[in-house]
Amino acid sequence: MTEKTDHRQLGIDLFNRTWELLDKPERTQTEIDEMIHMAHASRFHWGMAGKALNLQRGEWQISRVYSVLGRGEPAQYHAKRSLEICQENSIGDFDLAFAYEALARAASVLGDKKAVTENLALAKQAGENIAEQDDKDYLFSELENIGA
Repeated sequence: MTEKTDHRQLGIDLFNRTWELLDKPERTQTEIDEMIHMAHASRFHWGMAGKALNLQRGEWQISRVYSVLGRGEPAQYHAKRSLEICQENSIGDFDLAFAYEALARAASVLGDKKAVTENLALAKQAGENIAEQDDKDYLFSELENIGA
């Protein structure tokens, strides 16, 4: 394997393991620490071997981890990076909609009702342009879980 291939595989494996922990209804402190570190490590490895889309999804996942943990400021930072990467690289569809979802979720954690409302509207607008119906349905189901 080449170094780039190694980074790519590590990015994938860490991303998937982070999802496993995100899906758990309860986590130990050790699992919480692992989840944070793995999300950042996944994004790092994608930065070494991935494309803009991988970077965007890595930033999105880090934002989700922090939102789930009730840590609004880092969630917002990484959600903004996710959106910036979309805008800088003309990434739309599912990923653009979820960048706004991340911003809405982070704003909810921060208690910023105005930003929640604005970003939910932008996520819904972007969501209408999602090509795959299953992806569109998933986005809208996720948006229902964000409190204003």
